[in-house]
Amino acid sequence: MINTIFVLSGSGDVLIEKHYRTVVPRTILDPWLTQHQKCANPEEVPPHTVNGKFTLVSVYRENIFLVAVVSGDMSPLFIIEFLHRALDVFKEYFGKLGETTMNKYTVTVYQLLEEMLDNGFPLATEPNILREMIRPPTWTAVFDSVTGQKNVREKLPSGVSTNTQWRRAGVKYTTNECFVDISESIDCITDKNGTLIFNEIRGEINLRTKLGGMPDLTLTFVNPRILDDISFHPCVRLQQWTNNHCLSFIPPDGAFNLAKYVMGPENQIIVPLQIRPSIVFTETGGKIDLEVSAKQVGGKVVEDVVITIAMPKQVNSVNATPSIGTNSFDQVDRVVRWDIKKLPTDGKQTTLRGSISIAPGSPKVEGQPTVRALFKVNGYVTSGVKVSKLDIAGEKYKPFKGVKYITQAGRYEVRA
Repeated sequence: MINTIFVLSGSGDVLIEKHYRTVVPRTILDPWLTQHQKCANPEEVPPHTVNGKFTLVSVYRENIFLVAVVSGDMSPLFIIEFLHRALDVFKEYFGKLGETTMNKYTVTVYQLLEEMLDNGFPLATEPNILREMIRPPTWTAVFDSVTGQKNVREKLPSGVSTNTQWRRAGVKYTTNECFVDISESIDCITDKNGTLIFNEIRGEINLRTKLGGMPDLTLTFVNPRILDDISFHPCVRLQQWTNNHCLSFIPPDGAFNLAKYVMGPENQIIVPLQIRPSIVFTETGGKIDLEVSAKQVGGKVVEDVVITIAMPKQVNSVNATPSIGTNSFDQVDRVVRWDIKKLPTDGKQTTLRGSISIAPGSPKVEGQPTVRALFKVNGYVTSGVKVSKLDIAGEKYKPFKGVKYITQAGRYEVRA
């Protein structure tokens, strides 16, 4: 069971603590804080730390840590899934995460954590249900000032005690619509010649529904069998997926994540972006030469490209000229940044070339810096997942339907 949840800033300061069974002192976080101090990047903090009879399970997103203090025998992945669900609810309520947001909406965070867990066990985690129980802060203050009512409902919403607890009752819309968004994030490592060393695709199938009544949806794919490692929202009927490889469900109202999937290195993929770096250091300076090109991705454009190179501390300055886009050098963090709005679709190479200045008397530079990249491709997914059709039963109306695809970089590294 979960004894306590701590909300911490990216630097490790405790912002909020919510106790469920007994009050756990903050000193329980000492082993976790030790691990945090050893990591240069907050994302590198281990998600699992042991302190005596307690286990500390943590997740990180947008400069916020959620740390759950767990006692007893519970699956760490179960706790991690709940913590991510809590962060999703916070983001839906407040629009964004971060230390400032947590401090501003401390009372609402307490109320949400109170309703999401009952005596340390997950109870209500669906945003639709929580919105009926706790009014979002965007209009709470105005509503309370006029009516003088409490922020939390005294009675549970009707959907909590039904088989479809994720959907509130009596939903009505003048215009009914349903949109499917399939987004994929590519994690990959390549060598300086562009050869793929490691790759992984993490995909999400998200829906935005405004459907009245109690509609029954069926989502089918052109090639469903490539979705091997996949997890579902509780509304999905698992037997239908096992037998027919289609997603059958009664959807929550509004935006929600229907499924997540992972495709590992055993799957051959085409990375939309290719980077070939050549960085040479001498005793007094060096040269930088980057070649970037877009691969054929169904005629779609690779855009919002951001390439960063973390230079060694011996580097004093970098003077480079890009063929397209803009570049800069951060004197404090020693980072070269190259921004490209859109890459040519004909595969033509774009370059960033220039010189490197080394601080006098500095030791010789050892090794090569890692090149990292971000990018986005609208209307394309690397895995090839494609929606065949979306059928809606149980209601007489004909809603407007749409599908959107997007690919973006997760952790894209080029190691020279």
